[in-house]
Amino acid sequence: MLHPRPFTDKRPSDEMTGFKSDFMRIVHERGMVHQCSDAARLDEMLSSGTRTAYIGFDCTADSLHVGSLLQIMMLRWWQKTGHKVIALMGGGTTKIGDPSFRDDARPLLTDEQIDINMLGIKGVFSKYLAFGDGPTDAVMVNNADWLDTLLYIPLLRDVGRHFSVNRMLTMDSVKLRLERDQPLTFLEFNYMILQSYDFVELYRRHKCILQMGGSDQWGNIVMGADLGRRMESAELFALTTPLIATSSGAKMGKTMAGAVWLNAERVSAYDFWQYWRNTEDADVGRFLKLFTELPLPEIARLEALKGQEVNEAKKILATEVTRLAHGTAAAELAAETARRTFEEGAKADSLPTVDVARARLSVGIPAFELLHEAGLVESRTEARKLIKGGGARLNDKPIAGDTAMVGESDLDGSGTLKLSAGRKRHVLLRAI
Repeated sequence: MLHPRPFTDKRPSDEMTGFKSDFMRIVHERGMVHQCSDAARLDEMLSSGTRTAYIGFDCTADSLHVGSLLQIMMLRWWQKTGHKVIALMGGGTTKIGDPSFRDDARPLLTDEQIDINMLGIKGVFSKYLAFGDGPTDAVMVNNADWLDTLLYIPLLRDVGRHFSVNRMLTMDSVKLRLERDQPLTFLEFNYMILQSYDFVELYRRHKCILQMGGSDQWGNIVMGADLGRRMESAELFALTTPLIATSSGAKMGKTMAGAVWLNAERVSAYDFWQYWRNTEDADVGRFLKLFTELPLPEIARLEALKGQEVNEAKKILATEVTRLAHGTAAAELAAETARRTFEEGAKADSLPTVDVARARLSVGIPAFELLHEAGLVESRTEARKLIKGGGARLNDKPIAGDTAMVGESDLDGSGTLKLSAGRKRHVLLRAI
């Protein structure tokens, strides 16, 4: 059975600081590490040749969101420092669903839905990693390749015998669900066994020695490393990143409009840029270290800016993060669109656009209705409050009242008008 791990459970402050390998030095200097099973030994191995690491991503949606961005940056730094990356797609584990920190089971997806989601996620990774057949080129692997072919009795005999149910019940992904008196299905209970087995298979197939993930995955990752030691006598390592929240305590990657997705089909480059431009002052330096590749001396200079000057640092943060996610051209266009919109009051063509029937405009549409339909507010009630408070604008002029109507006379020569919620959220409405 898997007994309590032999690994040390240390935070970066407890570890050595004089790392020899570029990867360990960079990720520790930038505050990207929460825990590492044996930092000194891992650093030694990274200094003596090319090594392979992976992070697993279940295919629960057709894109990843900002909550996964730190893990993606870890893979990017791993490759940039001369090592090989495996982006593991959870084509198999998605059929079960990770129970970690959830009150209920994830909805079961069909094979077709999982395949569609996987295709969308591949598009995200192509922006951050170089794929190919070379020694340090990234590869994308689907754990359905081995999980779908497992036989139940052999799995219980060969893998299940190494797991202690007593210990599995102490894992946060299980314990917290049970403490809240929420049901945990036997299907979900098997998730950590399959995740652990992924590590073994990736070691067998690719000599992968490191699994990385968010700090909520520490227990599952360590169990995989233990399993590899018992089944293959392999020396495997665990490394986790901190869970990121804003200084005000908000969950990273969540807005009133929903998740901040990394695919342009889900969230436009402009809206993505705006999300980072709206970073809280206290988070700018930290986010520059975590989510950009700017040199640390430059980040230190930007972090020291005060007052209105901190807005320049926010613009640089927004442009650099958007550059990685959407490309240089899209990032620079988003920055220029924002500049024209905010500084010149221009109605830039690259703002998010929503179509509205001209026939509706001919009879007039309540302004609060349009604000809601355009996605600038979450409800009509919120739209009315915004208008009454003077925060809603039509073509850069305050909307007179919550009974105001928008009609054809508000369109410009190109058949568009601009709606704004506050100073930073704008949408073009196009009559069709």
